[in-house]
Amino acid sequence: MPATKTRIQFSKKGVKKDTLLFLYEQLLKPRMIEEKMLNLLRQGKISKWFSGIGQEAISVGAASALLPDEIIFTMHRNLGVFTARNLPLDRMFSQWQGKMHGYTKGRDRSFHFGAMEHHIVGMISHLGPQLSLASGVALAYKLRRENRVSLAFTGEGGTSEGEFHEALNVAAVWKLPVIFIIENNGYGLSTTTNEQYACNDLIDRAAGYGMRSARIDGNNILEVYRTIQKVAAELREHPEPFLLECMTFRMRGHEEASGTKYVPKALLEEWALKDPLQNYEQWLQEEGILTETVQKQLRDRYKQEIQEAVEAMFREPEPEADTTRELSDVFAPAPPPVSPGATRTDKRFIDAITDGLQEAMQRHPDLVLMGQDIAEYGGVFKITQGFVETFGKERVRNTPLCESAIVGIGLGLSIKGIKSMVEMQFADFVSCGFNQIVNNLAKTHWRWGQKADVVVRMPTGGSTSAGPFHSQSNEAWFTHVPGLKVVYPSTPEDAKGLLLAAFEDPNPVLFFEHKALYRSISGPVPDGFYTIPIGKARQVREGRQVSILTYGLGVRWAEQVAGELDLDADIVDLRSLAPLDYDAITASVQRTNRVLVLHEDTLYGGIGGEIAAWIAEHLFEHLDAPVMRAASLDTPVPFAAPLEQNFFPVQRMKDQLQQLIRY
Repeated sequence: MPATKTRIQFSKKGVKKDTLLFLYEQLLKPRMIEEKMLNLLRQGKISKWFSGIGQEAISVGAASALLPDEIIFTMHRNLGVFTARNLPLDRMFSQWQGKMHGYTKGRDRSFHFGAMEHHIVGMISHLGPQLSLASGVALAYKLRRENRVSLAFTGEGGTSEGEFHEALNVAAVWKLPVIFIIENNGYGLSTTTNEQYACNDLIDRAAGYGMRSARIDGNNILEVYRTIQKVAAELREHPEPFLLECMTFRMRGHEEASGTKYVPKALLEEWALKDPLQNYEQWLQEEGILTETVQKQLRDRYKQEIQEAVEAMFREPEPEADTTRELSDVFAPAPPPVSPGATRTDKRFIDAITDGLQEAMQRHPDLVLMGQDIAEYGGVFKITQGFVETFGKERVRNTPLCESAIVGIGLGLSIKGIKSMVEMQFADFVSCGFNQIVNNLAKTHWRWGQKADVVVRMPTGGSTSAGPFHSQSNEAWFTHVPGLKVVYPSTPEDAKGLLLAAFEDPNPVLFFEHKALYRSISGPVPDGFYTIPIGKARQVREGRQVSILTYGLGVRWAEQVAGELDLDADIVDLRSLAPLDYDAITASVQRTNRVLVLHEDTLYGGIGGEIAAWIAEHLFEHLDAPVMRAASLDTPVPFAAPLEQNFFPVQRMKDQLQQLIRY
C-alpha cells in the first residue's frame, strides 16, 4: 500500500480527536480477534469461522453511532458490534466453541444468540427474519415514546428474501424508527450481485416503500459513523425507517471452508487496497493523531486480552448432556391458573373470544393486537368490532398482507416486554408466516432464554363450504415443533379461559378457533378474568364402552354419533394439543379398553397418529382392540357441500365405532 496516500478519503470534520482514536480502537479489536480465530482454525483447534475481515467499519461505525441501549440485530460478519458493546471475550469464545459458558449453553453457535444486557439480538440462519424483529422493537420504542431507534443488518443476498420486502413495507406504513443496513459485500456465498438483483443500486428499492435511503462507502469508518449518527438523531425525533446501503467486500470465504476460488484475483487485490483498518490507521498517523507508541500499546493490550480469553475458553469443559435441563428449557415457566368466579353469562363461542380479548386488553395495558382488517372493520368475523373505539388504533392495528413480518414484529415487541396477538385472517394463511413461527418463536427461549410472548389466533376448519384455501385444519403443522403451545377449544367457556391463559403464558401459543363453532354454539361463560390451564384435557362425559379422544368440532361429532348409536362412550376433549394431557388419555383408555382418535384434519400425518402410537407404546396391556383413527380424507378440502361432507370423517367414524365395539 502507498505510504503517502490512502485509498479511502477521510474527513475529521465534526469528529473530536478522542472519538477518532476510539473508533480506531474499536476497529482494531475485532480484526485482532479474527486473526486469532483464523490462526486457531489453521491449527485445527476450532472447526469453523465466518470472517468479517474487511467489513469491520460498518459494524463498528453503527454500534458506535447509536446510543448504548438501542437494540442492534446482527448477522455473521458483525463481530464489531459485539466488541463495541463490550461483551466478555471469554463468553464469546465459549459461545463460538459450543461451551456452556457461552450464551446458548452449547445449543447454537456463531452469532446465533442474543445478549439483552448488551442490547444485541443475533441472527438465525434464514437471514431475513431479524429485519421484522427490528421493526417490532422500533414499534415498541414508538408506542412507549422512548425516542430510540433499532438497527438491523442484512446482506445484499438477504434483500432477495420476501422478509426484506415485508419488514420494510410494514416499517414504512407504520413509520417505525428503524435503520436497515445492507452490507453489500459482493457475494452471497458464491452468488454475485448481478445474480441477486437487477436494479442498479439496492437503495433504488427504498422509493417503492416511500422510504429515505443512502448509499455510502462501507469501508470508511467516519462516513459510516457520521451517517448513522445523523440518521438516528433524525429518526428519534421524527420516527420513520431508513435504508442504508454500505458498499464493501468480503475478503474471505462465506465461511473459511468455502474458500475464495470463485472470486477474481484482481477484485481481491483491488479491495485489499481499500482495507478499512489499514487505511484509517495510516490516515490517523498522517494526521498526527495516532502514534506508533499508542498503536503498539493497543495491540499488546488486545493481544493479551484475546489470549487470556482463548485460554479461558479452552479450560471450559465440553458441555455434559442433561435431558431434564434440555426439556425444561424449551418453555419459560407459565403462571398458575386462575379459577373463575361464581357468576356466569350465556355466550356464543365467538362472543366468548371477544370477551377474552377485552379482558386481556384491560389486564395488560400495553398488549397490542395486529391483523388484517381487525381495526375499524372489526375483522372478517367481527370479533374485534368496537375495539378501536375502546383501546385506540395504536393497540388495535390493521396490518398489510405481510404475515411473516407481523409475526416477527410480535417477537420484536416481546423482546421489549410487550405482549402481542397476531390474528391470521384464516388459519390457512399462516403458511405465509411459517418460518417466523417455527424457527424464531419456537426456538428463541430454548436457544438463549428470550421469551417469545406472542399469541397467534387461527380461525380454522371447514363446514362453511369455503374450499381448499379457507378450510384447512393445519394444527398438526405445529404440534411437531418443540417450543410452540397449541390449543383448540370446543366450548365458549374454554374459548375464553384458554385464550386468557394464552395471554398469561410467556411462550408462543397458537390458538385455533373453529369457524363453524363461532355462532352455532352457546354456553355459560364465567364473567371476569379466569384461566384454564394449557395442557389439561376436559372430560366431556364418562363411559365404559369406548373412548373417543378428540377436540374442536370433533367433540360435537363425537357427542352426535355416540347418541345416534346409543353408545356408552367416554369422550375426552383434548383442547390442548401441545402439550397433551397424557393422564387424561390414560384414564380414559383404562376405563374402556377401546379407543377411537377423531379429528377433522386429514388422516396421514395428523396428530391422531401420534396419540395412537403413544397409546400402543404405553397402554398396550389395557387395550382390547386396535386403536383406530377417524379423520378426513387425504385430499384438499373441497368446496361443494356434498363433497365437503364426504371429506369429513363422520360417516366413516360410525362404521369404525361399531367395528371397535364388535372386536
